[in-house]
Amino acid sequence: MQHEYDLVIVGSGLAGNCLALMLKNTGLRIAIIEAATREQLHASPAGDRALALAAGTVQTLDSLDLWQGISKKATAIKHIHISDQGHFGKTRLSAQKEQVEALGYVISARDIETHIANLVSESTIELIAPARVVGLMSSDNEIFINLKQGTESLNITAKLLVGADGGLSSVRQLMGITQNVTEYDQTALVTTIKSSLANNNTAYERFTASGPLALLPLGSHLCSVVWTRKDEDAQALMLGSEADFIAELQQCFGYKLGQLSLTAPRRAFPLSLIRAEKMVVDRTVIIGNAAHQLHPVAGQGFNLGFRDVVQLAEQLIKQLETNNDIGAADFLNTYANTRKKDHDRTIGFTNTVVNVFSNEWLALVTARNIGLTLLDYVPLAKSTLTRHAMGMEVK
Repeated sequence: MQHEYDLVIVGSGLAGNCLALMLKNTGLRIAIIEAATREQLHASPAGDRALALAAGTVQTLDSLDLWQGISKKATAIKHIHISDQGHFGKTRLSAQKEQVEALGYVISARDIETHIANLVSESTIELIAPARVVGLMSSDNEIFINLKQGTESLNITAKLLVGADGGLSSVRQLMGITQNVTEYDQTALVTTIKSSLANNNTAYERFTASGPLALLPLGSHLCSVVWTRKDEDAQALMLGSEADFIAELQQCFGYKLGQLSLTAPRRAFPLSLIRAEKMVVDRTVIIGNAAHQLHPVAGQGFNLGFRDVVQLAEQLIKQLETNNDIGAADFLNTYANTRKKDHDRTIGFTNTVVNVFSNEWLALVTARNIGLTLLDYVPLAKSTLTRHAMGMEVK
């Protein structure tokens, strides 16, 4: 093991591993630091969650030769059905009308994470695990990283440090980057259900008074459920029986898919909008969930983080081609400013949807239902919404 690197990435999740793979042929000396073992990561309950991959994300994965190995384990979203519980408004989005193969894909986090991790292990990228970052100090030319491996300490250096270590990012905390937090007073209930009727590759987004309900197809008769409820309602549903849970879910969603039944444990996650006050400081950049955590409505969170990764990789390659310092302050600030536009647009869109569709004020209910209904008949507006859902650039 060496002690001097060009790039050190903290976190071997999807963001960190994908960044390393995108840069593996650049000649950079790359190391990934991970606090957990491979076995611990694979066994984590977080692997059960379903990821909604936007079409734009899949296109990028395919261009990087990362999609072929997992495509058979993913379910295509051919249709998106959006409705407002108890009201007339609804709209439908179609891959066929957009002349694309799919609007997006759904895959278990464990399937995609395992595939990407296998590719990293087959490369020359060095993995230092299990190890924790316990200290950081930067100079004009490099950043000093103090690691703890069991009872031993290890010091390494890098030209650039990337924090891809999730919502509890140690890199963000050690660099003193503060966060802005907006509490939604909502909890996401996550599970998997089986339906008696086929879902026909349809993703359902149903807005209710207490928050959105999403059913994402996982094969013909299985759906991943992300059900947003007010905190007190969610607690009651978690404490109640499975029969009571599925009965209320059935009442909320209806019978478009026939009878529903649980096929996985219920899990609860408190929801908030979290955004770091800055992405870069002293030869360090944070990306993905270390920089932002969104409400799950519209499934934008992972795709936004993936765009962080792609843009950083592209700009690092350009920086290398001109023989410039990959940790230079002006370079990192340019990257952060570029990403800010996407963050502002995506976070603003997500936050607006949460506020508009979790409100039962009569005038707002009427306006949003008229809007949904008109949207179903206005091709240009519907196409714009579809491209946003697909993760494509919306001018």
